Amino acid sequence: MRLEVALPVVLPLLFGALSVALWRWRTAQRITAVVGTGVLLLAAIWLLMSVWNNGVLAIHMGDWRAPFGIVLVADLLSAIMVVLAAITGLATAVYSLTSISQRHEHYGYYPLLHLLLVGVNGAFLTGDIFNMYVWFEVMLVASFALLILGGERAQMEGAIKYVTLNLLSSALFLTGIALIYGLTGTLNMADIADKLSTVEETGLVTVIGMLFMISFAIKAGAFPFFFWLPASYHTPQVAVSALFAALLTKVGVYALFRAFTLIFNQDVGYTHEILLWVAGATMLTGVLGAAAQFEFRRILSFHIISQIGYMLMGLALYTPLAIIGGVFYIMHHIIVKANLFLVAGLVYKLKGSYELKELGSVYRERPMLGFLFLVPALSLAGIPPLSGFFAKFILIRAGVEAESWGIVFVALLVGLLTLYSMIKIWAEAFWKAQPEEFAAKAPANPSGVKSMYFTIAAMASLTVFIGLWGQPIYLMAEAAALQLLDPRIYIDAVLGEGS
Repeated sequence: MRLEVALPVVLPLLFGALSVALWRWRTAQRITAVVGTGVLLLAAIWLLMSVWNNGVLAIHMGDWRAPFGIVLVADLLSAIMVVLAAITGLATAVYSLTSISQRHEHYGYYPLLHLLLVGVNGAFLTGDIFNMYVWFEVMLVASFALLILGGERAQMEGAIKYVTLNLLSSALFLTGIALIYGLTGTLNMADIADKLSTVEETGLVTVIGMLFMISFAIKAGAFPFFFWLPASYHTPQVAVSALFAALLTKVGVYALFRAFTLIFNQDVGYTHEILLWVAGATMLTGVLGAAAQFEFRRILSFHIISQIGYMLMGLALYTPLAIIGGVFYIMHHIIVKANLFLVAGLVYKLKGSYELKELGSVYRERPMLGFLFLVPALSLAGIPPLSGFFAKFILIRAGVEAESWGIVFVALLVGLLTLYSMIKIWAEAFWKAQPEEFAAKAPANPSGVKSMYFTIAAMASLTVFIGLWGQPIYLMAEAAALQLLDPRIYIDAVLGEGS
């Protein structure tokens, strides 16, 4: 029995239950959050090493063999995603020790943090399409509760848009599940892929695939369904924003990679061409929205959208190098984007605002924070030798090799506009002198900044590591891409050889 496959789901569930049991003891809840996410990271690394050494792993719940029982499956992509979720969870837990108020802790912040990780890891590891829907709903419940934690008006307005679009996504997803079950008589993703390879009505399969594409595109914040994201991600506590930015849209991206490499690969010329147009439009709308903003977290929220476009570009081109680039980009982006939100939170703690016009002098007063901002900011823009440069380089080279000149041009243009946005934040928040009327409002000697600095520095170090010592990361992305492009590896691991 492959226990390591189930641990990333079981552990946050257990620590979440323990956190509820410790409801009256806030200090114990904080310790439980850090210990729980730390243990989760160790379990995630164990899972990744097991998959690397042994190939795709599957565990059959209750010893009911697939396709009749519930199955958890870990290939390299899902194992990588679990590790990234654990890293982000641990960073958020440590950062929350000083950034989350007692009032928000009283509302159940730490149990909800664990519940969100349960939903995210469940979605990454499930081998059943209906259970993916279930894990999406677990994630939606936890994220909605975190979004409205505190009950402020801006949070409620953002939450209404967030939950409305996500419920529409869930309805489309459930409709697609019903149709694919009617066509194949199974819900196991490996079994669906096996049976669809023999279905003659490829047009019907493509129609069902488009339902899944729309549903997952909403979850990912892709064009034209992205408007819920910048309306909501800047409203909750900054630790929550960082967690959302790193993980929630990536679950949608993961679902697109899983569905359109394993299940809907019969009409690549049609489905992936649509994905390519969606990728280009997502890049442009996201970066143009960011260029028009002058609030720290709203700029970063729009850049989540533009960067999702790069990931979809890798899937849409559907060549080995492009898939490698897409997986590499996911790994880079989760670390960088979470860290930028954490930097924004520390700037807010020091200066008391997220509005760029009210900020200034951060570099003069806190030069280390200025440096720690530049690392993820320049990486996001694709400046060498940081992780974002290599992620963009792989994707652009894949586009050139595929002679997709349009998407290559868009990717290069969006990189330049991303750099413009990061320079705007640097010039307004870090470099210029802070206006006197706002400088007087800045909190004097705020407490708890050391743990926030530590978290930001650790995440920045990961970004530098991926850039300077990126070959192991590239090899891992290459191996994950080879598994994705050969669905038979996944199918045989779940259903058995010769299925």
